[in-house]
Amino acid sequence: MPELPEVETVRRGLQPVMEGQRIARVETRRGGLRFPFQKDFVARLDGQTVTGLGRRAKYLMADLASGDVLLMHLGMSGSFRVALADGETTPGEFHYARSEDRTHDHVIFHMATGAVISFNDPRRFGSMKIVPRAEIEQEPLLRGLGPEPLGNEFDAAMLARACAGKKTSLKAALLDQRVVAGLGNIYVCEALFRSHLSPRRLAATLATKKGETTDHAKRLVGAIHTVLNAAIEAGGSSLRDHRQTDGELGYFQHSFRVYDREGEKCPTPKCKGTIKRFVQNGRSTFWCPTCQK
Repeated sequence: MPELPEVETVRRGLQPVMEGQRIARVETRRGGLRFPFQKDFVARLDGQTVTGLGRRAKYLMADLASGDVLLMHLGMSGSFRVALADGETTPGEFHYARSEDRTHDHVIFHMATGAVISFNDPRRFGSMKIVPRAEIEQEPLLRGLGPEPLGNEFDAAMLARACAGKKTSLKAALLDQRVVAGLGNIYVCEALFRSHLSPRRLAATLATKKGETTDHAKRLVGAIHTVLNAAIEAGGSSLRDHRQTDGELGYFQHSFRVYDREGEKCPTPKCKGTIKRFVQNGRSTFWCPTCQK
């Protein structure tokens, strides 16, 4: 499933063709994706201008002039394809040719500019839902989400407070969307490695018994910022289904230090360890037992 950097990459790809532009009409080629479309789904989109295109955790949020918000989730295999008015796309340096089979194009946005934005989702685990902006904070899909890891409010002190007293592992805490929103398995593994913290370490160790922030928390937050920013700059990690909106292949996977590198030498200078893999909370964890403590 695409993680925060992949979703942010998609948002940036869609922004030039959606933000400030009017949706001339919308096609839905089936009754729903992960769950059914609302009965007035198309009617609430047709003719609307997209006033802003944002992101909350792994959700894309298109603000409409009507006061509604279109919430979009990529699911496991969802992707957007943008065709400009002249029928051309910008492939980019790491172009990955898309299939010409459009049977999985389930939602089509025809923009007034002539651009066509297609949402393709073979597994149909993605979702789209329209929510009034005034009710967005109470929306069940978003309610209870923790802070954005790249937001101003997310810092070492906040993470330490959220983890204080927790008896779960540090990795499990970071994957808890109530603690921090949008982090997934890949980038948690990478951030823990960069901060030299074991995924098995107790989450509570990010705070002292008096509730003060430890150096572990400071290192971890710094590593989270570094790895997410680097992944966004690289265009995300194209594992399995994820593609950027122009068909370009994200390439941060070439910068993975531990993820999917079982058996390789640890890249930490002077460390003689080997990257190991074990299953933790049902997910593969990659780490170096020698330098992650």
